[in-house]
Amino acid sequence: MAQESLYVTIHNIVTNQINARGGQIYFPFIYTLFVFILVNNLIGMIPYSFASTGHFALTFALSFTIVLGATILGFQKHGLKFFSLLVPAGCPLGLLPLLITIEFISYLARNVSLGLRLAANITAGHMLLSILSGFVYNIMNSGIIFFVLGLIPLLFIIAFSGLEFAIAFIQAQVFVVLSSSYIKDGLDLH
Repeated sequence: MAQESLYVTIHNIVTNQINARGGQIYFPFIYTLFVFILVNNLIGMIPYSFASTGHFALTFALSFTIVLGATILGFQKHGLKFFSLLVPAGCPLGLLPLLITIEFISYLARNVSLGLRLAANITAGHMLLSILSGFVYNIMNSGIIFFVLGLIPLLFIIAFSGLEFAIAFIQAQVFVVLSSSYIKDGLDLH
């Protein structure tokens, strides 16, 4: 049941973001990307393990590959007309050099923002969970009164762990939605 729900969710992302008919060719890639990111996020929830998606080298490599692939798709489909992606519609001729520069920087920033978002969110959540766990451990080892008082922050840690599981799913979905959007930009030029 969960696998079917996951399949339908990713299928809806592909059809809504890319294209209902032409986007189906990208579904296996997007689905595999989602599962890869989700599994790596969930591995980080195991005590004394490290989420590889919290490592900037992996997330930047993924994001660079996706944006490069979308750019290659755009050039393959549109040729040199792909550069029209950098020209906003209805742009006055005098502002054209400035706006092309801004759009080019924005296009290149996709690499950084896509990878940084995933790594920073996963790392921040795991660091906060680790710090709080150490804090509660030290409180509960300080005596019987502090042990009882430490149960309150312990409940917070349990609740925060549930939130981290939700964040693992959300970050995988955000990465896949943005990747699909970048592929759509390469194929449809806006």
